[in-house]
Amino acid sequence: MSEPVLWKIDAMASAMGAQRQGALPAGVTGISIDSRSIGRSEAFFAIKGDNRDGHDFVNTALQNGAALCVVAAGKRDQFPEDAPLLIVEDVLEGLRGLARAARARLKAKVIGVTGSVGKTGTKEALRLALSRDGETHASVASYNNHWGVPLSLARCPEHVDFAIFEMGMNHAGEIEPLTKLVRPHVAIVTTIEPVHLEFFPAGIEGIADAKAEIFSGIEKGGAAVINRDNPQYARLRKKAEQAGVGKIVSFGEAADADVRVTKFALHAECSVVQATVLGTDVTYKIGTPGQHLIWNSLAVLAAVKLVGADLAMAALALAELKPVTGRGVRVALGLAGGGAAQLIDESYNANPASMRAALSILGGATVGTRGRRIAILGDMLELGAEGKKLHRDLADAVLVNNVDLVFCSGPLMRELFDALPSGRQGGYAEASSGLESPVLSAVQAGDVLMVKGSLGSRMGPLVKALERQFPARPTG
Repeated sequence: MSEPVLWKIDAMASAMGAQRQGALPAGVTGISIDSRSIGRSEAFFAIKGDNRDGHDFVNTALQNGAALCVVAAGKRDQFPEDAPLLIVEDVLEGLRGLARAARARLKAKVIGVTGSVGKTGTKEALRLALSRDGETHASVASYNNHWGVPLSLARCPEHVDFAIFEMGMNHAGEIEPLTKLVRPHVAIVTTIEPVHLEFFPAGIEGIADAKAEIFSGIEKGGAAVINRDNPQYARLRKKAEQAGVGKIVSFGEAADADVRVTKFALHAECSVVQATVLGTDVTYKIGTPGQHLIWNSLAVLAAVKLVGADLAMAALALAELKPVTGRGVRVALGLAGGGAAQLIDESYNANPASMRAALSILGGATVGTRGRRIAILGDMLELGAEGKKLHRDLADAVLVNNVDLVFCSGPLMRELFDALPSGRQGGYAEASSGLESPVLSAVQAGDVLMVKGSLGSRMGPLVKALERQFPARPTG
């Protein structure tokens, strides 16, 4: 194998308690759960999901070059006797066993990230910042759930200097087993907001308690990094103390924050920040806009200093920060006659806090001559009884950010649509597909459009429709 070996077969089989079958390689270079994109010399884990069973794709994975497949004992008879297999009682539990072995062999400083908003962006900023100081591993995309975290850990090379893992939840009790797998030296809670309220009858306090589960896995002598400006700060701090966390670091704008922003300037394409990070003054640029990213950057720099990395190099690196797909990526739209518009793709997910942040970014965007700021919004889901009110309350954010036109889809977004002045109502549809024609017809040269909604509201296809209708044209 030309690529470095990630796992030797002996270690892999031992960690999972697996039986062996067929002609197995000496080792594998990677781990995959997707038979379509699996690389040669990688191991395919046949995980059973809510909608699909990975065992249905084992033969495809082998045809596409998989070195071996990890399968459940109960499914063994589905495959040829000479197929290269590692056989376990339960594939997901086998992956967790491999994750525990990965963590046991790591010498790296490990950082865990959770919070109602900003987990993936903070994780990516940490990846960027720490990569300047040493080899850094981080979970891909938003792999932050019961299979994403063990997969990310199992994929972690043994000799990295830093490792970053994102942990998410939508029910109480989901983060604790993840943090006990990751065992972070530093755990960040970005913020607590009214997200997944449908599953938390205790309200925002219940959400804070669920996020605080991350503290239960912190290594002895480790640190918790908590948002000082959030109303749930005292509750989170108490939870960290009860978990025996020895060092608690606060960040924010509050005068007593350990990591504190002293001055900042917001621009259409970036932000400039002055801050004090655990006693050290730093001035830096964040390469993508948004006030919420300033607070997240404070948590990033706090973690950088806590793990002993170079603070100055990390701060400089943030100038190169780019938005993650579906979370603020900007796309040029080419219009007939040589005109242009701009699309801000925020279609990956939405909650009240991230929706307000996205509207703020749209408000700060520079429009062309006669251009308008246009928001295309889908329902924010899992908000329970508060859902209608939380949608209606977005009207003030639309107005304060000078959004000229709003298109809404979904029964909850009807509340916002009806709360807007008639001059700001662009159009409404029950489903996002019903907005495609009116939105495409509305685009004019100089406009800036922003698309956002929960994943279940299916706003992503609108982004694709805009890109198809108005492909970017080369300049010069």
